[in-house]
This record gives sequence, C-alpha cells and structure tokens, in this order.
Amino acid sequence: MSDISRRDFVRDALGTGIALSIAPGFLPAGIMRAGAAHQSTSPASATDIYAQVDPELVPGLKAIPRFVVNAETLSNMRKNPFPSQQALPAPAPQPAERHIPGPAGAPPVRVVIVDPNPGGKGRPAYLHIHGGGYVLGVAGSNPVALQTIAQDCKCVVVSVDYRLAPETPFPGSLEDNYAALKWIYTNADTLGIDRTRIAIGGESAGGGHAAALAIAARDRKEVPIVLQVLIYPMLDDRTGSSRRVPPHIGQFLWVADSNVFGWTSLLGVPAGSAKVPAGAVPARLENFAGLAPAFIGVGAIDLFVDEDIEYARRLIDAGVPTQLDIVPGAYHAFDGIAPKATSSIRFTENWKAALRRALGTS
Repeated sequence: MSDISRRDFVRDALGTGIALSIAPGFLPAGIMRAGAAHQSTSPASATDIYAQVDPELVPGLKAIPRFVVNAETLSNMRKNPFPSQQALPAPAPQPAERHIPGPAGAPPVRVVIVDPNPGGKGRPAYLHIHGGGYVLGVAGSNPVALQTIAQDCKCVVVSVDYRLAPETPFPGSLEDNYAALKWIYTNADTLGIDRTRIAIGGESAGGGHAAALAIAARDRKEVPIVLQVLIYPMLDDRTGSSRRVPPHIGQFLWVADSNVFGWTSLLGVPAGSAKVPAGAVPARLENFAGLAPAFIGVGAIDLFVDEDIEYARRLIDAGVPTQLDIVPGAYHAFDGIAPKATSSIRFTENWKAALRRALGTS
C-alpha cells in the first residue's frame, strides 16, 4: 500500500481498520467543526506542530483533517459511507464470516476468519480485536491486514466484532471478546487449531480490549494465552481526563477529548472517576502476576505513550515477559497512515516477529 493522500483511503486512522475515503474539501460537518475547534486550541502553533514528528510520517499526517470523536460527531462517523478495503485476491487466504454463540443472554457474535491453510491441523491462532476508541469500528473492514498476519505469521486469524459503546457499556464488549476466545479454544480440533498456541491482540482500543481479555483469561483460568500483542493500546481512562499530558504528546488523530469520550462511553461513568467498573481499565489493575507475556508498541508522541510505558513497567515488575517498542517521532496509528515509512516497516516487523516466536512459527 502506498502512503496516503486526501484522495486515498486512510487505513486505520483511528486504529479501527475502517478505510476512510476523504476527498479534498470533504468531511462531515460535525467532524470538521470539532477538528477546527481542536486545532484552534492546540498549544502548538501552525508552524511548529509537526516539529516532533518523524519527517517520513509527516506527509500522510498532513493529508488528514483534524477531528475529535464526541457525542456530536459519532453518528456522522458511523453512518457516512466510508468503504471497506478490498481483500487481496486468491491465492491469498480469503476472509470468511461466521456467527458464533455470544455471551449468555446476548446476541451471537460475528467473527471474520482468515485461514492460510484450510483443512490443516495443529495450527496456532491469533484472536484479533479491532480498534476505534471503544465506539467505532467493524471486524474485517481491513481484510488485507488480517490476510497479511495469517500469511506472515502462519496462523489462523479470527477477528471479533464486539458490541460498541455507548450503546453497550462494559462488560458487553469484554464478554463478546471472551466468547470468541472460548469458541476458538473449545472448537480447536474442528478448526484445526492447537489450543496451546493461541495469542490475542489489537490496535488502539483493540489493544485495550486485548489487555482486558488477557486479565479475564488469567482470572477465569479456562483458556491459556501465549502472547498479548498490544499495538499502541488504550489502557488508562485517566489519560487526558484526570491526568494531563505534555503539550507535544497526543496532538494527532486520537486526542485527549476523544479519549475522554471513548472511555466515558465504555465505562458508563466519567473517565477519570474515582471508581470505575472492575476489570474495565487495564491500567487500574492491582495484581499483574500471571498475565500472558506481552508485546507493547507505541509512538513516542502518541497520546498513550506514558500509560503504555507504565503498563510495560508493571508487567515487568510482576515477572511477566514483556517487550516494549517505542518509536521516536511516531503519532497514533502511524503505521497505518505511512506504512512504507522506515519506522513503520521496522515496527510492524518487530511485533510480527514477537508473534511468530510466541506461536512457534518463526
């Protein structure tokens, strides 16, 4: 995929896996108003706002209008016809959609499966959880990413379409994700999967969901996980709410105001509240012992950089094998905005190498 322009699809701008088609002069009015308001209050001036950004990552970033996700803009962002990316043609493995049993009393859960070797036996599996700030996104809308993971890491990829907030607050999404994990484990023989080699992961809010799922899996003791792949994960509701960030951090794509809205939507209480639902915020976990090994990767100017570093530190302190990758000059979702940049290529290879090692396919 080439680096984007305004006329190209903006892949994973929010870590959602949604391809946003943004033509010159086009953006839903509510989003543009929010973006303009955010830009006018930015502590960085128009001449120096990109000073901290890796030069290779600047052109794609400049092609994207600034925006904020909030109650005013959410509906437009969901209902406008942003087309999904087209899957790679055969012989690449083709995505297949299934509906599996959901949590007790809840609807079935849609999953998208990419199997690089249909009919094979004893293959590892990767449960992918899409991003979108807990309020956006659809599983499988970026099929090329799923196909590439399946091929590069020689594993069956299952992407889960969990229910979104605020319509479904916590723990609905966690239970949907756990249902998908349990389905893979229970049906491993039928799926040709080695139930001792299951990894989980996701980007942005998907990384936050994966971290919460890893905690639930440890506590419920039903499904072993060999690795949690947390790509610029959204882990702490206090970031941007009760905890401010330095002015050069979190200026692009996913900003503090969006973060507050996303977390508040998921939690059902204001982000940064003294009390939040147990198990909803990975960064508020007290006991990290016994969690699955982790890969955590994040850009140095991503809104989530401090919380991700702190999460890695607490995992390490608890004796959990952890790899932390911090990318200088990288903003949120930089690897989707500028996939051919040197830093994006290196970052992607780092987390895929970690996944291959954990799955035994390196």
